[in-house]
Amino acid sequence: MIALYVVLGVVALFFAVVIGRTLAFKPKEVTNADTEEINVDKDMAVKRLQTLVKFKTVSSRDPSLENEDEFQGLIDTLPALYPRVFEKCSLTYLPDRALLFKWEGKSHECASVMMAHYDVVPADAEKWDKPPFDGIIEDGILWGRGTLDTKATFNGVLSAADHLISEGFVPEQDVYFAFSGGEEINGKGAVNIVNYFKENKIKVGLVVDEGGAVVENVFPGVKAPCGLIGIAEKGIMDVQYRVKSNGGHASAPAPHTPVGVLSQACCNIESKPFKSHMTDPVAKMFDTLGRRSTFVYKMIFSNMWCFGWLFDKICKSSGGEVNALMRTTVAFTQMQGSNASNVVPTDAKMVSNIRINPMDTMESVEARLKKTVNNDNVEITVLHGINPSRISKTDCDEYRKVEKAVASTWRGALVSPYLMVQCSDSRHYGQISDRVYRFSAMALTSEERKTIHGNNERITLDAISRAVEFYIRLMKQC
Repeated sequence: MIALYVVLGVVALFFAVVIGRTLAFKPKEVTNADTEEINVDKDMAVKRLQTLVKFKTVSSRDPSLENEDEFQGLIDTLPALYPRVFEKCSLTYLPDRALLFKWEGKSHECASVMMAHYDVVPADAEKWDKPPFDGIIEDGILWGRGTLDTKATFNGVLSAADHLISEGFVPEQDVYFAFSGGEEINGKGAVNIVNYFKENKIKVGLVVDEGGAVVENVFPGVKAPCGLIGIAEKGIMDVQYRVKSNGGHASAPAPHTPVGVLSQACCNIESKPFKSHMTDPVAKMFDTLGRRSTFVYKMIFSNMWCFGWLFDKICKSSGGEVNALMRTTVAFTQMQGSNASNVVPTDAKMVSNIRINPMDTMESVEARLKKTVNNDNVEITVLHGINPSRISKTDCDEYRKVEKAVASTWRGALVSPYLMVQCSDSRHYGQISDRVYRFSAMALTSEERKTIHGNNERITLDAISRAVEFYIRLMKQC
């Protein structure tokens, strides 16, 4: 009987602790929004972006597929689009289509950098409802490749500066506008800009590039729009798996063909996901948004010490964005075998695209892949990659400036740090700053996000002017 009472007491204590922690897991104060109204020339902002979209600035690892006249045409039209920027700011041209504007401030101790890229991925016009490079506007929407990624922020940065210069505003510190024309192919433009800062001993504090956005229904149990600011990004690597054989006729195959061996390797890796990690960006996101979730999820997020396994199981089974925050992910994207249906291939290959959690490295990922495949006949080769970025600070004025600009532009949005699962040019800036933030100045629906790098990329006219407003609010704090 005493043992029973002890067990009941332990169970009661357990539930008391869990419920107590859940009830204490209350929402934090909402970021104070600036009540100042910003009057943006919306028609001008739309006209400028429409002009930019018409330039087919498609980058490719094969230079023969690029049209330099399109890139130069965009650059040549900038003085007419943003005349005050060219009157007040200096422009330095760096290799690999890198553009660096300098807006001189009252002081030169620590500069801010606003980033974007003006190259775009290819577009298959036959699969679009509207031509991808005509800049068509219909029903309050501008259609075109690059409207979201990232000519909208390119336009937002320069339009905001043009607006502020017209009002006589001078930033407290120097502000740089850093644009790359090869981000989509991991070009060296951003690297050259970072090297310029280092060589000229320019101290850089705040850096803002593409990344998170104002989104809905991306965090369990939270219905309010969330303004997600990336404070780090996962690494990336492409890995090739290769099996060779003597080939032969398909009528008398060996027990395991090269394609079969590769398929088994694929299944082994997919059935054994990488270990989950509660990194600092994810922990801060859970601590911010988890407090505003439903009671059940609040119970999980406030008691990860005992429910972490359950959350991990949910992530593994559902996949998607939340799972990608928790672990290194592997997506098999390409496979190649014989060029005839009745011939066993002498050389079969497949490729996976891997996004590396900040707690892992390229070396640790490669070692785990080899251990999981566990077959010496499968050659595993890292084609290329880069380790996860440096994690930026959030307990600093620079983060609070971005946070305030988001909250003021999209009032009612819950602003939170997060881990960016894609890669951007901003990863290079970790060499010179620990205050690099990734935020695409837009509110995007799930459907709109799917058009990035996809068909029918488009942006609402309201989102175009809202991006300008965001950068005005941000630059006024610089």
